[in-house]
Amino acid sequence: MTNPQDDPTKGHVRSLFSEEEIAERVTALAGEIAASEPNRMLFVIVLKGGFVFGADLVRALGREGVRLEVEFISLASYGSRLETSGEVQIRRDIEVAVSGRDVLIVDDVLDSGLTLKFAHELMRSRGASRVSIAVLVDKPEGRRTELEADYVGFTCPNYFVVGYGMDAAHAWRELPYVGVLEPHSSEAG
Repeated sequence: MTNPQDDPTKGHVRSLFSEEEIAERVTALAGEIAASEPNRMLFVIVLKGGFVFGADLVRALGREGVRLEVEFISLASYGSRLETSGEVQIRRDIEVAVSGRDVLIVDDVLDSGLTLKFAHELMRSRGASRVSIAVLVDKPEGRRTELEADYVGFTCPNYFVVGYGMDAAHAWRELPYVGVLEPHSSEAG
């Protein structure tokens, strides 16, 4: 049986980036992306964590006048664990050609960099003319590759963050803010 203190679905989530801060930053990122003058942009959201950030960023880009096509890719290196396995697997691939297009890969967090490096190399190998990466949260302390994101919402220490689409063992995605998962304490007080 699992110790309740080790259960990531229990415990407290302390707010790190508020709903308002996120909305403001997403609008700013959309402006930065629009300024890059994308050509036939293919907007690839990495599932599952990137879906909330991706949806908000798509709408913000629409307000900036950017026309794009949205696709989804599901890559796994975590599963239900809290640390990456180091091996990336494609669980669901995109359905359109990328050759000659500008591809923007959108994900929730850049941590080890293994998943996003894999996605970046995959789009390059398929002939994308330009591949950029947008992440809501960058955690450079956890990096295991030389990869950097082109567009970053927030940089944070090596906390385990949840909310706004990010999860811990499939819990906490529904939170409208990004928070730090703090262990459950059985002590009252």
